[in-house]
Amino acid sequence: MPRKCQPVLGAHIDVVDWNEALERIIAWGAAHESRYVCICNVHSVVTTTSDPEFRQIVNGADMSTPDGAPIAWALRRFGHAGQPRVNGPDLMWKYLAHAEKNGQVVFFYGSTDATLQKLQAVLSRQFPLLRIGGVYSPPFRELSAREDQDEVDMINRSGAHVVFVGLGCPKQEKWMAAHRGRIQGVMIGVGAAFDYHAGTIKRAPLWWQQNGLEWLYRLCSEPRRLMRRYMVTNTLFILGFARQLISRKFSKSA
Repeated sequence: MPRKCQPVLGAHIDVVDWNEALERIIAWGAAHESRYVCICNVHSVVTTTSDPEFRQIVNGADMSTPDGAPIAWALRRFGHAGQPRVNGPDLMWKYLAHAEKNGQVVFFYGSTDATLQKLQAVLSRQFPLLRIGGVYSPPFRELSAREDQDEVDMINRSGAHVVFVGLGCPKQEKWMAAHRGRIQGVMIGVGAAFDYHAGTIKRAPLWWQQNGLEWLYRLCSEPRRLMRRYMVTNTLFILGFARQLISRKFSKSA
């Protein structure tokens, strides 16, 4: 299937629906292709405008999906009618259902031991036939070359077709890019999805998600930690998107 992307600020976002995204991941995983997928929200898209290394990583991904509702809205505004929000927690959950049915092996890398233990308990109830190759919470520090290779060997020995990476942005994207060609499976950076599905962080109710207000729910839940991030990045996104719309309009009329 040919890839179709749309620039949003500094990020090239895939124009892709749920079925297409899942089909790509399942096919890549079945072949044990070493690939990585970025799940792009407003924060990560804005970061591509100020961090050249991060921009290169996002635009070098094998797929970058529109996670945040404003990113999906931007794609629709640019002419891609009906573009859905393809977010990390739901993409992970939908894929796990396919993995259980098709026998693909999954690995969970990141978060904390406590969260991973709770996540495994949830998954054992929801997907009793799911093949979990392993879970691992890496040390919160830079690894030595030997430690890094040991982790790569551990993941590859598990036979994982897909590796979900929950290290947070931009650490998870940098980790995936650095391990493409070494991890023999599809790496997907899913941020806080481990915590959502484990129940350690409460996710916004469905109505909030469907109306693009999940960010506001998270802000109300953790105002001290998220206030500056959301206020700054959301403002920068609005300004950058407005400039892009105006530039696009003038280029079409020229």
